[in-house]
Amino acid sequence: MPKMKTHSGAKKRFRLTAKGKVRGRHAMTSHILGKKSSKRKRRLRQPVGVSGHDAPRIKDLLGK
Repeated sequence: MPKMKTHSGAKKRFRLTAKGKVRGRHAMTSHILGKKSSKRKRRLRQPVGVSGHDAPRIKDLLGK
């Protein structure tokens, strides 16, 4: 059997924590930033946990 390949797009966008949770980036951070407050943009910089329903699919893409 050939080896399972890691999905390159998922590899760049998601990280697994030590306990196996999936972390990703917040949405709404790439453009139209002038109308968003500094406080809001600061909060959006922090990584966010991915929904429990999406996590198994992302882990499959990451080969975990």
